[in-house]
Amino acid sequence: MSVLPHHDGSATHVSNPAPALGETVTVFARVPETAGVSQVHLRTTPDGEPHFVAAVPDRRRGGEVWWRAEVPVHNPVTSYRFWLTGPGGDRWLNQYGVVGHDVPDATDFRLVADAPPPQWHRDAVVYQIFPDRFARSAAADQHPPPEWAVPCDWDTPVVGLGPETPYQFYGGDLGGVEQRLDHLAQLGINTVYLTPVFPARSNHRYDAAGFDQIDPLLGGDAALASLAAAVHARGWRILGDLTTNHCGDAHPWFAAAVSEVAAAERELFYLDPAGDYESWRGVKSLPKFNWGSAELRRRFFDGPDAVLARWLRPPYRLDGWRIDVANMTGRLRADDYASEVAAAARAAVAAARPDALLVAEHAHDATGDLDRGGWHGTMNYAGFLRPVWSWLRGPTLDLADFLGVPGEVPRRDGGATLTTMRTFAAAMSWRSLAASWNLLGSHDTARIRTVVGDPARQEVAAGLLFTLPGTPMVFAGDEWGLTGVNGEDSRTPMPWHRPERQDRRTFDTYRALIALRHAEPALRHGGLRWLHADPDALVFVRETPAEAVLVLARRAAGTPVRLAGFDAGAAAVNHYGGGPDLRGDAEGVLTLPADGPTLQVWRLG
Repeated sequence: MSVLPHHDGSATHVSNPAPALGETVTVFARVPETAGVSQVHLRTTPDGEPHFVAAVPDRRRGGEVWWRAEVPVHNPVTSYRFWLTGPGGDRWLNQYGVVGHDVPDATDFRLVADAPPPQWHRDAVVYQIFPDRFARSAAADQHPPPEWAVPCDWDTPVVGLGPETPYQFYGGDLGGVEQRLDHLAQLGINTVYLTPVFPARSNHRYDAAGFDQIDPLLGGDAALASLAAAVHARGWRILGDLTTNHCGDAHPWFAAAVSEVAAAERELFYLDPAGDYESWRGVKSLPKFNWGSAELRRRFFDGPDAVLARWLRPPYRLDGWRIDVANMTGRLRADDYASEVAAAARAAVAAARPDALLVAEHAHDATGDLDRGGWHGTMNYAGFLRPVWSWLRGPTLDLADFLGVPGEVPRRDGGATLTTMRTFAAAMSWRSLAASWNLLGSHDTARIRTVVGDPARQEVAAGLLFTLPGTPMVFAGDEWGLTGVNGEDSRTPMPWHRPERQDRRTFDTYRALIALRHAEPALRHGGLRWLHADPDALVFVRETPAEAVLVLARRAAGTPVRLAGFDAGAAAVNHYGGGPDLRGDAEGVLTLPADGPTLQVWRLG
């Protein structure tokens, strides 16, 4: 199936992907017999010193030799790679792939010895809800708009840019979310993620005015308890959103800090003697926390009533947190407490709920903050969203910037897309990759329909979302093909009463792809082998010891892809996309169709 040697961190190649410190783990490198490899050595770096041991042939199967070696888990993060020698040349095999030159250790395979992410997350399909814009219950009418708000009817256009943007108030509430859970069930969702639900003075609520109650405008504490109970009754999970970098200037902690020089709360922030203070990107309504403060850490982390733990306990029983602005948390000039904060947050969450999840927001490169005993994973903007956008972007896309990068979204071919994905995946452990969220958009970005321009390309994008390693996250409304040119414009109220705005083809596409993911263990737990990339096509296989699933993603029609290495007559049964069943020819070549845009999935015999 491949002419290149391969290893990844999945159970197909690693005997125990979640080892304890001191255990020994068996790993396998699979090498095609045609690759010109006569010997394989395993390289590890215990205590920072390189160490080599010879691997041994374990078995031969399908034209491949499976080389076996043992890895002692000597350090909390144990790195390893393979050294391949023989008539085909001397090469390294690491997370990036097979390379014929020396490479730094940063892209080695990794075994991580701390407690693994919760197992349920590997089977999750996450649905992001922006509460103000999702749905209103009848109880919402009992809550008059606050003084800061610009009241809007459900059909009032969203102001995508301007002074009213954070204050437009549509009045969605948690009762409305609960009443629409059947929509999520029809789609196949099993994990609800709410953006912030604490009191605030904006529609987005990232300027928290307290962490000890749920915003009364959303229905208060009782509404969250009711929604969580309804979600859990379906066997689903529910996640909250917490900002650890800053709060709002209406927060009582900040009010105390600025009102009294001797207040204990002054150490929670960066306040100077003149009364000025640090804030998120200079926005004074968002004062920045000082994580050098032991008192701040106590309030967030210590005990069952601290901020992180309180909402994980009954009657709410949140199943974890997405951490806002995790990349900036604890960082300011010479201060860098980021790893300490992440580890403390992980410990606090684990003490309250051992099966709770902790996912960090990073809009760029998160790899340096993972595998350090803190965040389980990240929102994978850099290693998934950006390359997918660049490959599938429409011909007339006109955005102000590329997620903060000046200029338009670049046009990149399949080779560059694959290189980007592999580069970021190579810099984190397989475990962190699998625990990270793949996404096509969020409340902070343009909508995927706007980026790609049509339903066919959105299907290809969604196909990658639901078939590549990682946990898929869907932003509410993408399943109906809603549009938006930036994050604010994308926070469109769900058009429940406007069927003409509900793209049923796209809804059916998402539902079918989610069902496929639920039905195929390889798409949730399998390894990943890239088989082919050309300008318009990407081909890969997801596999467990029991099954293999072949995926073809095409952005346009092109040349048929011919895959060598199959047995003559080997069958591939189409499971998604309507393509033909395939069979290897006499030379063991499987020919994939050339039409596009398309997403096709086959189960291999």
